[in-house]
Amino acid sequence: MTLADLFALSPLVAIAVAATAVMLSIAVSRSDRVAMAITVTGLGLSLVSIVPVSPLAPLRITPLLVLDRYAFFYMALIVAASLFVAVLAYDYLKRRGSDRGEFCLLLLLATLGAAALVASAHFASFFMALELLSVSLYALVAYQRREERSIEAGVKYLVLAAVSSAFLLFGMALIYAKSGTMEFSALSPQTGAGSGVAALSGLAMIIVGFGFKLGLVPFHLWTPDVYEGAPAPVTAFVATVSKGAVFALLLRYFASMDLHWSGAPGMIFTCIAIVSMFTGNLLALMQDNVKRVLAYSSIAHLGYLLVAFLSAGAMRTTAISYYLVAYFVTSLGAFGIVSILSGSERDADMMEDYRGLAFDRPWLAGAFTAMLLSLAGIPLTAGFIGKFYVAAAGAGSGLWTLLIMLVINSAIGLFYYLRILFALYSRPQERAGGLPPAVPASFGGGFVLAVLTVLLFWLGVYPAPLIGMIQNMSGPLH
Repeated sequence: MTLADLFALSPLVAIAVAATAVMLSIAVSRSDRVAMAITVTGLGLSLVSIVPVSPLAPLRITPLLVLDRYAFFYMALIVAASLFVAVLAYDYLKRRGSDRGEFCLLLLLATLGAAALVASAHFASFFMALELLSVSLYALVAYQRREERSIEAGVKYLVLAAVSSAFLLFGMALIYAKSGTMEFSALSPQTGAGSGVAALSGLAMIIVGFGFKLGLVPFHLWTPDVYEGAPAPVTAFVATVSKGAVFALLLRYFASMDLHWSGAPGMIFTCIAIVSMFTGNLLALMQDNVKRVLAYSSIAHLGYLLVAFLSAGAMRTTAISYYLVAYFVTSLGAFGIVSILSGSERDADMMEDYRGLAFDRPWLAGAFTAMLLSLAGIPLTAGFIGKFYVAAAGAGSGLWTLLIMLVINSAIGLFYYLRILFALYSRPQERAGGLPPAVPASFGGGFVLAVLTVLLFWLGVYPAPLIGMIQNMSGPLH
């Protein structure tokens, strides 16, 4: 390994060093402020280091990792999202009386796994990075161990994530038995259409594994319970960093295989996309818990993303990457508001907790309104531009059935977002559960929410710089 290779790995090294430093600081002298300072510094250095190393791309670091512009783009997105989650979690955990040192350590390890995942080019690195991410999330989801539903969510996530890992491993083994290689770039000649029962069975198992990790129907059963039971900042992390990293790897993996979507794989993904859209949106209509509404909404949004995933040409990567950026900003903002409003006893996750919020805390209600409108795909928001690019990618490939399903489900989704908006702007009344609406947000939480709100409208009004950046990095995956 050359010095250039080591320098190119600096974004990952910075996160690993920060995790080690947090672990040592906890062992020597327990201080939540020190742990958080190390976490924010490490994530900040990792984010900043991406700028000078990007011109070195593409680099192959052993057969396991490929550091190209695609990997650096998603690393930056993942690290920035983790930085926002860390800031939101600080005051949230302080109100709940939970230790923040161990939380910081787990958050850094999960971020390291996600960042390594988007650079993986080999089954070995893929699985190691995915397990580093998943094992850290087991503990993060159950971090409020004094709450029964948090423990329940952690156990459900543990069991189902282990099942998905078993499917992935078995699928990798079958593909390796057929191809004799575990490198993504060498798989296309041996694992395409008509390659035999073993390879196609392995491909099907890998799709099942991805389906579990992304929460797609029919592998979605863990999603609403984990979203509801996990601490609000952890829910934000699962919704953005975890799913975004897995989808980025999904795109790299299948782009390297160069499958023809007219065959069985295309039919499987088409069915999953349609069922995910309808299941997510219809079940969200029946929820009174805001976190469960956003959980089912995420299932539908992953279905929308599959429309772009099934398209062909340069527009595919552009549409997926822009949509993921918009979804990161919107979901972090929505769950950030839940984190800010949550009290010392429970999360502000019931619809009634938001009734009259526009009268008590109008700036929070305004920010939440913007996030919900973006999720619904209303113009002048990042979500609208994201859906436009997804629709354009689908239209360019003639995926008219999926486009019709996308339009119908976007209309359905508007109803449950309007339910939350109706509660926000209804007349104030007594809130259950002792949530303190008058307590001002911390500087860190308020700053993060302000940045996300500005980004939401900036990406919706002036998306050209981000589009240019995505098009510049996406060439090798076309």
